[in-house]
Amino acid sequence: MQWKSALLIIQIFLMVGLLTASCQTNQRSPKMNGISLVASRDSILDTEVNYVAETEANYIALMPFGFLPDSQEPQLKFNINRQWFGERKEGIEHTVSKLRERNLNIMVKPQIWLRNGTFTGDLEFETEEDWKQFEDSYAEFILLYAEISEELDVELFCIGTELFNFVSNRPDFWKNLISEVRKIYSGQITYAENWDKFDQTTIWDDLDYIGVDAYFPISDEASPDIDQIKEGWEPHLSSLESASDKFEKQIIFTEFGYRSIDHALKTPWNSEREHPGLNLNLQSNAYQVLFEQVWSKEWFAGGFLWKWHQGTNSGGLENSRFTPQNKPAEKELKSFYGSFRN
Repeated sequence: MQWKSALLIIQIFLMVGLLTASCQTNQRSPKMNGISLVASRDSILDTEVNYVAETEANYIALMPFGFLPDSQEPQLKFNINRQWFGERKEGIEHTVSKLRERNLNIMVKPQIWLRNGTFTGDLEFETEEDWKQFEDSYAEFILLYAEISEELDVELFCIGTELFNFVSNRPDFWKNLISEVRKIYSGQITYAENWDKFDQTTIWDDLDYIGVDAYFPISDEASPDIDQIKEGWEPHLSSLESASDKFEKQIIFTEFGYRSIDHALKTPWNSEREHPGLNLNLQSNAYQVLFEQVWSKEWFAGGFLWKWHQGTNSGGLENSRFTPQNKPAEKELKSFYGSFRN
């Protein structure tokens, strides 16, 4: 009888093990289901925190800004009273505390704004003196928010956004900056490079993730269908996987998003006010395909939708901008992010 009892116990353990393995296989890998939250002029309200939490996102990106009057002005201005509250030190601290009430994880992502729409990736100074002045002010900018991120237990810190020339031309500065950030910040670090330069960026070995602002051109059609959008993603998926394999890092889409207009997938980065016509369904379909084609990849750690405004009346059916708020794309977003909580 004893051997029969022992055999029964072994069989039970085997069955439990198989069931556990099956459950683990069916579980979805945790991803950063992120939203880029536009800063507020004043303190964020509880209604606005609840509104963004209802997207079922588990990560929120906050963007404190530094400003350059023009591309040859080397002194970065940041954390000044002229800025919106949400773009300054005290605003980041306040917003993080409010988002924590909803158990949301945080990425702090300091960014540079250049007047007249100059692209930050082309930033370049003519003299060594100007480069040094800019580097000093940029390091002060980044280290301020790295220190705040450490104090607030922020999970992810982004040390720069779309600064290809700066990163390429000043490698010693960036190596030192990353080292200095790691001395004061114990969380994970990334950098956000533009979609067309991420595979040429030289600092991934020193970071925890490859960050890509994923405005890949997908289709020249005014309103491509689902199959055409899937086809348009294929070469980009291949290049992303290759970069992940090369550097042995997962990839984060530090930004991804589409406008609700015709031709939105031809030049997804285009933010000009004039547009060829509204196309709400294309925006929604573009999200659907991105979620289906990218999110399950092992090399992919998650992404941050660009962008979400504070205010429950933002966006709307006549809005042509990037936000999915009060559009069909919002339902697509909530449905997909919500599926990770089921």
